Amino acid sequence: MDGAWAAPWLGRNADVFMPALVLAFVVDRVLGEPAGAWHPVVWMGRFLAAAGRRFAPHGDGRGKIDLGAFSWGLVFWCVGALAVVVCAAALQQLLLAGPSWLAAAGLALLFKPMFAWAMLRREVRAVEDALAESVPAGRERLSYLCSRDVGGFDAGQVRETAIESLAENLNDSVVAPVFWFVLFGLPGAALYRYANTADAMWGYVGLRGGRDWTWAGKWAARADDVLSWLPARLTAVLLLAMAARRLSWPALRREAGRTPSPNGGWPMAAMALILGVRLGKPGVYALNAQGASPRSEDTARAIRLAQRAVLGLLALAVLGLGCAKGAA
Repeated sequence: MDGAWAAPWLGRNADVFMPALVLAFVVDRVLGEPAGAWHPVVWMGRFLAAAGRRFAPHGDGRGKIDLGAFSWGLVFWCVGALAVVVCAAALQQLLLAGPSWLAAAGLALLFKPMFAWAMLRREVRAVEDALAESVPAGRERLSYLCSRDVGGFDAGQVRETAIESLAENLNDSVVAPVFWFVLFGLPGAALYRYANTADAMWGYVGLRGGRDWTWAGKWAARADDVLSWLPARLTAVLLLAMAARRLSWPALRREAGRTPSPNGGWPMAAMALILGVRLGKPGVYALNAQGASPRSEDTARAIRLAQRAVLGLLALAVLGLGCAKGAA
């Protein structure tokens, strides 16, 4: 297989991918997210929304077995995934055919929309700033960050949810895209971003928008679970390493297993145990249930910890690519 797009890990193009990776984070910090009209994830969302209207059935949300909806969900997911991978591979191949400096700059600009660290950090800080004004203001700002019904939340629950969103999205929006970029370049990162977006739009059990996604979105949910499995655990390890805390793996695994998600619980449980606070979803689960309700300083600590984890991720990725280059 041609290493020009499929295996940067083998080192054939490590001298391009290393600066591209670092430059992408510089672009994220300085410029932030591209406008919606130019954002690839927005394009993915539009395709997924249009496709979902074609195959997801209207229903009563009872989740009756529907192999037809499952099959169409699989087909439409694969069509979109193929388009994303082919486009990303073609663009990467085109860039790698030119000067290395141009390839690095181009890959950085194309990779940047696949992750969103600066925006995530800003939104979590904005929730805490809004809470300083009033609890209703905090709830309103939190609604931009998560899809839960936060109408009855008190200040502690608002902070719990904001910190949870920071931890979970540290994986979904940062660690996992970088992980797949290092392994398979732009096509790997783009495929993950597509799978994660599809899960966010289709991966529901029951009714959403008047349609029953229990079977229609089952493939999208499982595909995201598979692609997020290793990165989620890597995120937890990075958080523990950056906190320099000695926590037993069985304890972390036990807390992570309290959530319905096979992956989301790992970074959230690590964050809860490191900060010594309780995090949870009312009526569903509680992580580190004996911990205190988070305070304003805990939100700030969580952001600092996540920032260190991102820096650790970058160092690990560059080191890995450097080793691959030396072995090539």
